[in-house]
Amino acid sequence: MVFTEIDTAGLPPEHRFEWWRGIVEQGVAPTRISSDCVPDFVGRVGFLPLGPAQVTTMAFSPITSDRPARLVRRSDPETFELTLILEGAMHVAQGRNETHLDAGDFAMWTSSRPYSGRAGGSPGGGLSRAIILHLPHSLVPLPRKRVEELLAHRMPAASGFGRVLAQYLRSVVQEASALDEADCTRLGAVSLDLATGLLAERIGTQERLPAETRHQLLLAAIDTFIDDNLADPQLDAGAVAARHNISVRHLHQLFRSRPETVSASIRRRRLERCYADLGTPALRSLPIRAVAARWGLVDPAWFSRAFRRTYGMTPGEHRSTTLGGTAALHADRQAPEIATRR
Repeated sequence: MVFTEIDTAGLPPEHRFEWWRGIVEQGVAPTRISSDCVPDFVGRVGFLPLGPAQVTTMAFSPITSDRPARLVRRSDPETFELTLILEGAMHVAQGRNETHLDAGDFAMWTSSRPYSGRAGGSPGGGLSRAIILHLPHSLVPLPRKRVEELLAHRMPAASGFGRVLAQYLRSVVQEASALDEADCTRLGAVSLDLATGLLAERIGTQERLPAETRHQLLLAAIDTFIDDNLADPQLDAGAVAARHNISVRHLHQLFRSRPETVSASIRRRRLERCYADLGTPALRSLPIRAVAARWGLVDPAWFSRAFRRTYGMTPGEHRSTTLGGTAALHADRQAPEIATRR
């Protein structure tokens, strides 16, 4: 396992803030960090190396941070710090730029210039939470001056490549504890491509991206579109191609580098969602046919056959095994042709 996560919970309260601050300054960059919540400070930090890049996860009580010129001169990893705010609000200033950020926003600053920031925690007194993708300057294939126009600017993650990158980073962090070095190297290359795509989109220089990067960005956008539209029974290769202004033939060519076709990918993702829902207690009263339909599978007989072929059991058997006999009985009564079909 290459992911390292550190939590202040096991430390005496009087040592938590100083210890957390030291870990962050050592793992990210020398920075002056202060807090008005020192006696009750709570903090976590995780480090995931991704080849030449790195992801840092952070959760913390309200803080103020400042990286003056003398600390920049003392140590500079020469990175862009692309940060996704997960919870809480943040204020960032660098150079002549400053911005306010809320959950769902990206912001970026560089380790090579002085900056300052404030994070006030989430509503209700919760912790601020963020994911930081550290991008070496040398690996961002875009004009440096143009990229620096984005420093301390709000970049929403609700659409476009912002949304693609945000979903990707959340997935990487969710699976961090299960990743090995080979996984991290591959994911690092994808992370760099997606981050570069976001920056290029914001400054209008997509045409300068290498062909392989454009290829990866298109595939990532397609993946996001598929995940967002699994509930639509009309989702197929034609719909995916039309949404991205490419031919179906081109779409199939893009998927040649993958172990499954577009149709197989859609089918697998739908079945995975159904498998998860059928094992969710909150959905135990939902008929099995309704579970299938909410993920675009409207043919009960086909769904039952495909589910059994994939998982070695019927949907009803899976629900019964996972949730107990009462749930299976309810499913049988609501949709016997699904629960009992062999």
